[in-house]
This record gives sequence, C-alpha cells and structure tokens, in this order.
Amino acid sequence: MKKTDFQYYIGGAFQLGIGFGVVSLLSRWVTGNTILSSPETLIKYGLTGGIGYSLMGALALILFGILAKKIRDRFHDQQTIGDVLRKRLTPPGYWFMIFILLVISFHSIFVQAMGAGILLHMIFPLPVFSGMVFFLLFCFFIGGAGGMQRIHQLAGINVVLIFSAVIIIPVYFYIQEGVYPVYEGIKLYHPYILYVKNTEAILFIFTAILIGFGQVIIDRASWQRVFIIKKEKLRITFTLAGLIWATIPLALSSLIMIIIFGRSYDSIYSLLFELIGKINSTLLIVLFVLFCFSAISSAISAELHAVVTLIIKNIVGMLRPLSNKEKWGFTYLFSGAMCLLLLIIVSILPPSPIELLFFFGNTYASMIVPMLYIILGSKTLPALIPLASIIGTAGGFAALPIMENLLTIWISFSLSSLICLGYFIYNLLRTKLTVKV
Repeated sequence: MKKTDFQYYIGGAFQLGIGFGVVSLLSRWVTGNTILSSPETLIKYGLTGGIGYSLMGALALILFGILAKKIRDRFHDQQTIGDVLRKRLTPPGYWFMIFILLVISFHSIFVQAMGAGILLHMIFPLPVFSGMVFFLLFCFFIGGAGGMQRIHQLAGINVVLIFSAVIIIPVYFYIQEGVYPVYEGIKLYHPYILYVKNTEAILFIFTAILIGFGQVIIDRASWQRVFIIKKEKLRITFTLAGLIWATIPLALSSLIMIIIFGRSYDSIYSLLFELIGKINSTLLIVLFVLFCFSAISSAISAELHAVVTLIIKNIVGMLRPLSNKEKWGFTYLFSGAMCLLLLIIVSILPPSPIELLFFFGNTYASMIVPMLYIILGSKTLPALIPLASIIGTAGGFAALPIMENLLTIWISFSLSSLICLGYFIYNLLRTKLTVKV
C-alpha cells in the first residue's frame, strides 16, 4: 500500500499483533478523563469507588473484545463503525446514527480539550490560548494530518511515559513518606475514603461499568482498531488492554492519597497538580508533565483521526465519489477546522473544573442495546433502533428532577432496551404469522 493511498491514512501500513494492539488501545483510552476523574471518584466514593472506576474501563474493554471477534467475522470487509452502520441500517436510520456519532464525537474531543486546558492552566504560567495553540497543533499533525501510521509511531512512547509516571512517582513518594504514615493521615483527616461499606459506591460501580461499555461500543477509534488488529488476536488483545488499563486509575488514586494525607484540600480537580509542589526532583516533575501531555494528546489525536475518517468516508463519500487527492485535501480541511473550533471554545470558556465522568452518561447507556442489535442482528434495521437511544436519553434527562443522576442513567438504559425488545418481539411475531399464512 502506498503512503499516498487514503487507506494508509485510515488503517496504517500493517495489521497489529497482541503487543502493539494493546499499546494502541492503551494510547487511546488513558485520557484526560482518567486523570481528572480518578480524584473525583476516590473523594466521592472512597477506595471502593476507586476500584470500581478501574473495573469500569477493564470490563468495558474486555466485553467489547468478546464482540470484536464477532464484528470481524460478520463485517470483515469494513473499516469503520460507519461502514457497519451503512450495511445494517436503512438510509434514514444510518444518517440518524451518523448524526448521533458526530455529536458524541465532538463532545468527546471537547472534554479532552477542556481537560488539556485545565492541565495547561494549572501546570504552566501561560495564558490558556497560547498553550492550546501548541497543543492542538501537535494533535493536528499527529492525528489529523498524520493518520493511523503516525499515531502508531508515537503510541509506544506515550504508553512508556504513562506507565513510567504512574509507577515511579508513587514508589518515590511511598519510599519518602512510608506507607503507614499515609494510612494514618488518611484515617485521621479523610476516614470516609477507607469506608468500604458504602452502598452508593456499589451503585456507582455498576453504573460506571454500564457507561464504560456504552462508551467503548460506540467509540470510533476502538472500532477502527478492531479492523486493524489480527482477527485471531482480537479477544486477548482487548482483554489484556483492559486489565492493564485498570492499573492506571489505581495508581492515580494512590497519588491522591499521598497528596491529601494529614491535611484538607480546596478543590478536587487541582489535587493531582499539587503533586508538583511536593516533588523535589526536576526529573520527576518533567515526567509527570509529559505523562499528562501524552495521555491527553494521544486520546485527542486518536479521536480526531477517527472523526475525520468518519466524515470523509461515511458522510462526504456517501454524498459523492471522492478521488484520493480530494480525500487527503478534506483530511487537512476537516481536522484543521475542528482544531480551530476547539481552540476558540476552550479559550473563551474559563478553564474551570467540569463534570467529566457522567457527562453524556445517559446517552452512552442508552446506546448499548441498539448497538448490540446492530452487531448481532441479521436483518436490515429501521430508524426506530437508533431512535431508541434518543428516547432513552430523553427519558433519563426527564427523570433528573425526581431521581439522582446515577438512577436516571439506568432509566435511559431501560427505556432504550424496552424499545429494542418490543421491536424484536413484533418482528418475531410478524415472521411467524407470515409463515403460517
């Protein structure tokens, strides 16, 4: 395959084995959400919540890995989630689903960019605009213009930096402070963190797993990796990626306990960045900054690449045939426009903490059963199936005034599931009646 071929941009030059497949998935899923949500989860739900957050990502990737083999068997000639939707849905349903994916995609990139703005604002004494210009330019050249091959070239470096930080920095502090003083300090100032019989934490764990699986099952970048990882290695690759990912939030939680033991705190979101004030080693400060930069830039680059591919291949390419040169031209145009829009939005909005973990959680939960129906079904599906996710999302948001946030996510999941189940029963009965007649 020539480097000038647009297929090279979509999938890279070769199929991935287990090792590089795991690296590629970790590079995608260790994100700003992971960095910023881990402190929030630990503080709100204690150690049980921290462990639950780790289970969320691990189980989500493992469960999707089980589906991945089925996806490759049934849709072996496809390259993106959009290709599969085009094959399984009617035209109205296809365009409706593509619209949903675009909204979710932009939200995902926006959350990552906002996380980058928060990180840059807290770490460097620079205006948000200046830092974001360099940051988004880097993401543009890697994910937007560089394509899958460029992403793969940096994935290994990103993962090495991430694991170096989450292993070396906690070991450094625990050697300095000792494990027992940290435990005693947490027990004295924040005993709720050690309380393991928290019923709210149990609800949080199951809800987080639901959201995590919904997020992975519609993630454009993860679907692309399904088609570029060797088919016989898919399940083990996703399983290993999930198990390894689970260690990241646990390591970040241990860092939070190091920071807050023996004292109180002002802001949940700024806790990780108070770490810089405690690090005496310049090398470890640089390592921590590189860890934050690598995690968020790799996630944005992967998402940017996936969205641009979706737009060119499954939207513009459906409206009219495109030459190879036109596809490359649209690649620069769309990725550049998205980076510019993100720069404007993040610069205008103050870099204040935002709710990252359950923002759009209702939508992710309501997408699970429709996507399972699309993957596992055998017939062309009507627009009702993707519409079920919108009805479920709306129902969940409508219940917010009378229910807590976690329960409304289950409302969204249940409504969407009931609609899909109703259509399945109706279709089954209609088929039986037709056979009898």
